[in-house]
Amino acid sequence: MASLRFAAAVRQFSSTAVRGQIIHAPIQVFGIEGRYAHALYSAGSKQKKLDVIEKELKDITKFFQANPAVAEFLTDPTLQRPQKKAAIDDLMKKQKCSSLTANLFAAMAENGRVSKVNGVLGAFAKIMSAHRGEVVCEVTTAKPLEPNHLKELNAALSGFLKPGQALLLHTKVDPNIVGGMIVNVGDRFVDMSMASKIKTYTSLIKEGV
Repeated sequence: MASLRFAAAVRQFSSTAVRGQIIHAPIQVFGIEGRYAHALYSAGSKQKKLDVIEKELKDITKFFQANPAVAEFLTDPTLQRPQKKAAIDDLMKKQKCSSLTANLFAAMAENGRVSKVNGVLGAFAKIMSAHRGEVVCEVTTAKPLEPNHLKELNAALSGFLKPGQALLLHTKVDPNIVGGMIVNVGDRFVDMSMASKIKTYTSLIKEGV
């Protein structure tokens, strides 16, 4: 069923996209959200409108954040698809979106996937980040890093990048990890937290007893 709905989305995009082979994204994003995002990336690449689409989706994201009632209305499971489709069409006109962006939302509304909007927007943002050669890295520490430590960390992580790539470093604080850090780089995950070590040592002690 999901594949049929995705096929419908692709057909919707292809009605305005340049004919030709599918252009694959630089990274693979899985799930229904990823399928819509990949279809949009391919269509946008063919028309050379990726920058336009990205800006429009960012503007729509800001609109939803500023108007939560609209977002709630569109994701209300009790509403019929025609109602959501009409609301989506009206939103696209007010936002003066391109046909590609409008087709994305129209396809999602017709296939009952409006509740996946935030996920699709996030998936497309990840694809575009990779398209620019950005490598997203999230570092979690028990307390905020000092400026000099942050600089050293940035330099160390940049050493693993390939030519043409740029590090996009995000930091967050989680006191529950006690100490050390947790690093997420692309699809890689490294847990160097004290909480993880304590858990490991505790398990070893229990096994020994």
